[in-house]
Amino acid sequence: QVQLVESGGGLVQAGESLRLSCAASGRTFNTDAMGWFRQAPGKEREFVAVIRWKYSGTYYTDSVKGRFTISRNKAKNTADLQMNSLKPEDTAVYYCAASNSYYSDIQSYSVRGRYGYWGQGTQVTVSS
Repeated sequence: QVQLVESGGGLVQAGESLRLSCAASGRTFNTDAMGWFRQAPGKEREFVAVIRWKYSGTYYTDSVKGRFTISRNKAKNTADLQMNSLKPEDTAVYYCAASNSYYSDIQSYSVRGRYGYWGQGTQVTVSS
């Protein structure tokens, strides 16, 4: 089992920044990738970004490219999401997820079903 706990959400104004952190514990040695998803009210949960855990590689959804950066700290077992130039449409609950499956095409991790572990989510609200 892997436990994931997100932190760092909050209320900011458009154009400001936030840094989310996901702390992983438990049987993390099987982790192949860590991802971030988000869910706005009334919408489906959507992919935001992913980072490979054992090898290098990141992938972002188009709407956040150039604004968000995902990073990992293996020593601390954390995966962070730096969010800059936030927009009101970034408002959502952000979820961290872990996958124990390896996919050679990193874009495969944009599918929710590729993850076996999820955090409880952290709210991000961006006012205009």
